[in-house]
Amino acid sequence: MEFLINPKFEDYLKSLSVEEDPVVLEMEKYAQEKDFPIIGREGGRFLYLLTRLKNPGLVVEIGSGFGYSAYWFAKGVKKGKVVLIDYQQRNIQTAKKFFKKAGLLDKTEFRAGDGVEIGKEYSNIDILFLDLEKVRYMEAIKTLEKNLSPDGMVIADNVLFQGKVIFEPENKKAKILNRFNRYMFENYFSIILPIRDGILIGIKKS
Repeated sequence: MEFLINPKFEDYLKSLSVEEDPVVLEMEKYAQEKDFPIIGREGGRFLYLLTRLKNPGLVVEIGSGFGYSAYWFAKGVKKGKVVLIDYQQRNIQTAKKFFKKAGLLDKTEFRAGDGVEIGKEYSNIDILFLDLEKVRYMEAIKTLEKNLSPDGMVIADNVLFQGKVIFEPENKKAKILNRFNRYMFENYFSIILPIRDGILIGIKKS
């Protein structure tokens, strides 16, 4: 259940994703050394493409960690802003160092604290990215969906939870993620891509 697709396919995709951005490489090295979970390069590239296509004015990310996924958002925005929120101040400080090195501080805002509560301070969110504690996904979407822009997009990471949503449906976190996934498909036009641990993308049904 560790791999959602054949490991050889993953190796092939990684071989295609040649990265020259020194900050991305440094962040990936940091994640590996600290055993810090990140969305991965394929996931990051996907977020960048979505951002370029969407051209958001405001991206709010809840559960930013040390800023790896937010970095891809910030690379993709043109005149927009990316808000990073994490409950640990040390993660936010580490993120600031990486973003300063990349010259992206002017595109970002850094907040430490409860992501759902802080998220309520923002309106007209064009992209809401959820990567907080999995047990809070339902709380997060039901609290913050009213803060989305009319054509706002929701992106959520880890929605397949290492396959446990299928193979261990009685697992506490798997139950909540299954509820979240069903909610997103019932109330949003959504799709789940089997990138790493599963990435969900949804927009409100018209």
